[in-house]
Amino acid sequence: MSTTDLRAKHTPAIKVSGVSKTFTTRGSEPVHALSEVSFSICQGEIVGLLGTNGAGKTTLFDLILGLTTPTTGSISVLNRTPRAAVQGSEIGAVLQTGGLLPELTILDTLQMMSATFPHPLPVGDIATQADLTRILHRKVGKCSGGEQQRVRFALALLGNPHVLLLDEPTAGMDANARHEFWTTMRRQAELGRTIVFATHYLEEADNFAQRIILLHEGKLRADASAQDFREQSAQRIVEAKFAGPVPSTDALAISAEISQSGDYARMVTSDSDALARYLLNHTSARDITIRNRSLEDAFLTMTAPQP
Repeated sequence: MSTTDLRAKHTPAIKVSGVSKTFTTRGSEPVHALSEVSFSICQGEIVGLLGTNGAGKTTLFDLILGLTTPTTGSISVLNRTPRAAVQGSEIGAVLQTGGLLPELTILDTLQMMSATFPHPLPVGDIATQADLTRILHRKVGKCSGGEQQRVRFALALLGNPHVLLLDEPTAGMDANARHEFWTTMRRQAELGRTIVFATHYLEEADNFAQRIILLHEGKLRADASAQDFREQSAQRIVEAKFAGPVPSTDALAISAEISQSGDYARMVTSDSDALARYLLNHTSARDITIRNRSLEDAFLTMTAPQP
């Protein structure tokens, strides 16, 4: 590999440096959508961008796409400005709404947009990758929400981008459609594309992301591998069924938070081995399981209101 190739490979796909974004409107207090956010995403990474509503995810995507500019700080995409990266077809995006003409067929939409790229991928190949071949002649306005998301995905691929931004990409899809979409995304990752996606389906992030970036109230709350993100808490979850009464928190010899539904109990503790031994020896517990906290558990902990 040449020195040029090595330098290109090690160029960050996305670099965000000290970015803040403040929106001001006449007669109201400024809104600080982002505050001093910094991170770097390597080429080929699959990153889940998480956060509650209003955390700043959509603002961050708009900044990376050059749709707005930071109040302070800087952003680069493959060592270029966001707008230059978009103009050079280096980055593609699947957004939640907009950008589709309901009276055009899917095929007409793809062909029309293909003509705007200097070196587009073949429309037939894109339709196959987005699972649109069977409905190419359907009008966009007659498509379901999930089908329209697949059309947006196809449009994002037309320019053969190195980076894909996905903002709630499976919104409006049923469970089967979401499964098919992420199967397609895995193929895109195997092709070496950098994928950054925002989702409210935490199971999707748990299953697909290699790395988690968590925004909360406009600030970077966490940036870690998916595994490290799950394990930031030392607590574990012990689950069991009980033939008799479920013990209360006060009755347990081990500190734990207990939630109960019928004869089933879920206990969160920092000493799962000792709790399991206590349950086996001193209670009617059966079918005991111990597991790490899930990505959703970690997310809820990190975004919980502070006392």
